[in-house]
Amino acid sequence: MLYSKPMIELVYEIRRRVPSNLKPNIKLANPDLLDELLKHYQKDADTIVKALIKELMQLAGSPWTELLTSQESSSEQYVTKTYRGTLMTEPRKTGIEEKSRSSRKMYRGQIVSG
Repeated sequence: MLYSKPMIELVYEIRRRVPSNLKPNIKLANPDLLDELLKHYQKDADTIVKALIKELMQLAGSPWTELLTSQESSSEQYVTKTYRGTLMTEPRKTGIEEKSRSSRKMYRGQIVSG
């Protein structure tokens, strides 16, 4: 694959921001670079790296953007939260559940009406 100058700059920036165990796989000489970045996009929680990978895939062309959007739709079903230094994934709540929970009023552990 031929890389344009903006794509090369994005690869350098992504390589600078990823964890050290992934840096050997993220280099321009790697023929599976975009596949590795897709795998990392699905697992990574860093929004800056995700935005950089998304921009790189848009510059790469249509087959890569389609793969990225299919992975985004599957990852939107779960929410990743950090609690005391550990990562937890939970299913995404629907708007109805969040609304009903916020409309209840609690006082000393009891639901208060009105």
